[in-house]
Amino acid sequence: MKNKILIVDDEPNIVMSLEYAFKKQDFEVYIARDGSEALEILKHQTPNIVLLDIMMPNVDGYQTIQDIKNTVSLKGTKVVFLTAKNKASDIEKGLKLGADKYLTKPFSIKKIVSEILELLN
Repeated sequence: MKNKILIVDDEPNIVMSLEYAFKKQDFEVYIARDGSEALEILKHQTPNIVLLDIMMPNVDGYQTIQDIKNTVSLKGTKVVFLTAKNKASDIEKGLKLGADKYLTKPFSIKKIVSEILELLN
């Protein structure tokens, strides 16, 4: 069975790079530009993992992870923050909200893919 990933980010270049990399790894890839779009997708899809930015228009990553963690059908879904917010307090907040991993931008695509694959194994 294919791994499924939901990439939630409002930066088109980042989304394109990540989408390409994960499709090369044979993932089924879903894309959302903000938290509200992500939550709409999550009503119909249950990815193994959500790769989530924090700073986005409409619904930010903090609110999105809270909604994911409060949805019974998504209990097995892992959430990884991928964000430019890199202060210790940001990381602590992200992990307290239930992130399985907290990765910061700028990033190496290769590292992100390996971190995600490691988390799924």
